[in-house]
Amino acid sequence: MNLFLIIIVALIGVKLLVELALDLLNRRRVQQESGSVPEAYRDFIDAATYDKSVAYTLAKNALSMAEATYGVAILLVALFSGVLPWLWEAILGWTGPTVWGQAVSLFSIMWLLGLAALPIDWYAQFRLEERFGFNKGTLSLWLADKVKGGAIGAVIGIPVLAFLLWLVGTTPWWWLIGFVAMLLFQLVMMVLYPMFILPLFNKFEPLPDGELRDRLMALGTRTGFHARSILVMDGSRRSAHSNAYFTGFGRFRRIVLFDTLVDQLEPSELEAVLAHEIGHYKLGHIPKILVLSGFTLFLSFVVLGWLDRQAWFVESFGFAADGSVGPVFLLFGLLAGLFTFWTAPVFNLMSRKHEYEADAYARETLSGDPAPLIRALRGLSEKNLSNLTPHPLFSAFHYSHPTLLERERSLRDRGQ
Repeated sequence: MNLFLIIIVALIGVKLLVELALDLLNRRRVQQESGSVPEAYRDFIDAATYDKSVAYTLAKNALSMAEATYGVAILLVALFSGVLPWLWEAILGWTGPTVWGQAVSLFSIMWLLGLAALPIDWYAQFRLEERFGFNKGTLSLWLADKVKGGAIGAVIGIPVLAFLLWLVGTTPWWWLIGFVAMLLFQLVMMVLYPMFILPLFNKFEPLPDGELRDRLMALGTRTGFHARSILVMDGSRRSAHSNAYFTGFGRFRRIVLFDTLVDQLEPSELEAVLAHEIGHYKLGHIPKILVLSGFTLFLSFVVLGWLDRQAWFVESFGFAADGSVGPVFLLFGLLAGLFTFWTAPVFNLMSRKHEYEADAYARETLSGDPAPLIRALRGLSEKNLSNLTPHPLFSAFHYSHPTLLERERSLRDRGQ
């Protein structure tokens, strides 16, 4: 057990050191490129905006390092102070050791641990984002979001946990059945989440009739992407950042544009953004991501099934080896990041490949002209104060999209 705990502490320390090193590399690169606008960007961004994007990036960088260090401190306290077994037994003493009681205990502990992140979250929105003009939300709205999120998490999460805990007591193959059930649950939530949960937080209205709607609907018809509707989300209620996406699949597809995006881009640029999103669908990126996600989920349940048979695992952290799988779920959730962190570059590499392909699809859909999408990407980068000069290693671990310069180069090269 002592050797195992030493290994865990070492993995936590190495992960933190690498995170901080990546942040420092990125910080140094951004500082080196500050002072004047890089030549590649001088034709669309002025010095004042570029300086502001540098300041924004450095501010987020400093917060990221503080957040990583703070997160490790919370994790170490949770794992080695004895608070987790104490909370587990204390809540079970109130709920009882039934399947539902264990589910409530497990959810409650994860919720309490989540409270520790609230100070960082508050500072990010009401200090950092506010300083750079992005925050549009109020404290009451922020608190309401947290309460609603917690309530929805309880309504959905506790029954799911209870089901998995019940499975453990019914068959030794619970981990396999649990994997299949959770995979189906994720597919169902892809449909239900945008239809019933997202509207609890944001208002969605049909895109008004006019040139933009006609243009986007014509694009959908031309590409065979027949969405039931094009919706505009009131993203400006919380932030000045902009985005676009589509949700669901089959007859439940929905195209969603942030109202900030509609305000920031011209119709031809919005058409290019939508063509890019349609490219993800037409090129089969969503099923590929689902397969990869399913494989990761399967490995997680394989590990959970093995850990459930290892009494030393929960005993190492002060839990009683009484046959309950709840502590296994809890500890697995807390420790999984020590391993998934290292796979991030692989997943990001696949994601960036998809982005290049969707960009190429958009260009070909728009008669081979890369200009509208390039203008859209430049506008989004400028309005969102994106980091235009990230360090390659930092980008590999943290960027699911290629940088603006990489996307421009790919769009122009492939168009020749």
